[in-house]
Amino acid sequence: MIIGNDVKQWQSIRRQDSVDTMLGFVPTMGALHQGHLSLVNRSLQENDKTVVSIFLNPTQFNDPKDLSGYPQTLEQDIAALETAGVDVLLLPDFEQVYPDNYRYKLIESEFSQQLCGASRPGHFDGVLTVVMKLLNIVQAHNAYFGEKDYQQYVLIKEMAEAFFLRTKIIACPTVREADGLAFSSRNARLATGERILAPFFHKTLTQDMSVDSLKAQLESYGFKVDYLEELSGRRYGAVYLGKVRLIDNVAI
Repeated sequence: MIIGNDVKQWQSIRRQDSVDTMLGFVPTMGALHQGHLSLVNRSLQENDKTVVSIFLNPTQFNDPKDLSGYPQTLEQDIAALETAGVDVLLLPDFEQVYPDNYRYKLIESEFSQQLCGASRPGHFDGVLTVVMKLLNIVQAHNAYFGEKDYQQYVLIKEMAEAFFLRTKIIACPTVREADGLAFSSRNARLATGERILAPFFHKTLTQDMSVDSLKAQLESYGFKVDYLEELSGRRYGAVYLGKVRLIDNVAI
């Protein structure tokens, strides 16, 4: 596996690829888990080469404490990607990704203001900006995103279409632990009692009940509900357990 943090060097390597070489891309912020690896495996199956990026993007964190508390497990991440058979790992730093110091940003004015965007101002500005940058750097044919962050997937897909990007945005099913909890880097921050309670979030979302009833049930378990809404045939939710924020969604 090639490991590099020089964006210009990667672009030079990319230009040497044959036009027939299918390239897949999985952007991540590290702290890799089975959900990430499912995206990697999908890319490996569907492309000639696979690139993974690890970049903890500060511009999408509206809470500095959330950024500072984000788990970082680079050595384990590298080992997992090498074992999987990834071809290239990009490890750019802030100056490489934001030579403009985030003076230029990409803003979506409707869907990004709802759900996670309503309680995390500026979050999706940071997400869309960094993904646009990474897609332009890598120039992949296919890029893979998990359905756990379904709002993010929709926004990125529509962004790629709106700006006529060459990369196809592909959704992959949410990967869950045996008890139904969606894999997330944040799960590691749950205390023992919170981890036992966490699976009831997804279990409650799947029940055939009104939104108000679902909220009341989650609160009775001890969750603090950030939002629970139904949009376009999908039920979205975000809750807090202690200081940890969990998101999930299900088709309805």
